[in-house]
Amino acid sequence: MTVPILLVTGFLGAGKTTFINGLLQDARGLSIAAIVNDFGSVNIDAALLETATDEVIGLKNGCICCSLQGDLLRTLRQVLAGGTRDLVVIEASGVADPQGIVQALMDPVLWPAAALDSIVCLIDAGDLAATPERAADPLWAAQVAAADFVHLSKTGEARPGDVGALTARLAAMGKTAVFGQDGSARDIRDLIARGTPRPGAGRTRRATLDSARFATLDSARFATLEWRCESAVSLPAFQRLIGQLAPRLLRAKGFLTFAEKPGDAHLFQMVGKRATLARHERPQKGCDLVLIGEAATLEPDATRRALDALPRA
Repeated sequence: MTVPILLVTGFLGAGKTTFINGLLQDARGLSIAAIVNDFGSVNIDAALLETATDEVIGLKNGCICCSLQGDLLRTLRQVLAGGTRDLVVIEASGVADPQGIVQALMDPVLWPAAALDSIVCLIDAGDLAATPERAADPLWAAQVAAADFVHLSKTGEARPGDVGALTARLAAMGKTAVFGQDGSARDIRDLIARGTPRPGAGRTRRATLDSARFATLDSARFATLEWRCESAVSLPAFQRLIGQLAPRLLRAKGFLTFAEKPGDAHLFQMVGKRATLARHERPQKGCDLVLIGEAATLEPDATRRALDALPRA
């Protein structure tokens, strides 16, 4: 039996992990493995999915659209050898062009055992309303273009007219299978066996060259900082520093502990200027944080020094 693969893509902070969590929680008896690719070695997304399905594997230290393609194929073979699966869900990094992943999944050795079935692209409706220039971003456009389905997330942060305009824009791009406008989600079964047919031998030299071009573009475009410390930090000092860094950040996420709240772990999420900090049940010692920004504006060394200077418990 060929196991279907569902690829979930979308720009930084679009809500991919939350979307996958919802699918997995409502899987009703399906045996599902999840493969998660964070842009860096601190795999926050994999940790957030660990309680939602039987097997979660995090691919670290790169992006599966380029440097981790071999790791992805090895991981898929490992998953398939470990027992019967009904579905494999792959969460791509927010900096990944899906075309590179699609090309990796065309591997002729893998195809008889597992085949790419559908691609879902998450679009943050609130982000598009606040940052309309996002639609001109070539990476954002590549992620949308590759999708069989588009799911609109965070529609509550956009005006109804903005959601309608976004849906119309997507229709003009040929994307009519759009859902989530009212905040609802699809059953995972609705996303399988409805994608674009992708013959396993369908690779061309042109497609491979295009994939390589995007991979080079995106690896040079983004800067990432992974920061760890073994102790709690000052909450007010952390909030002040994040406020200073916000204009240079596209995405930030992490598990943190604070001197003012001993014994509690907190999940920090930031997309653009929108930030949340919520108590989390995950056992946590110290802090694990990932920051992502444009390489032209985010200075990892200076940012690390500022984080290292935070008062600690």
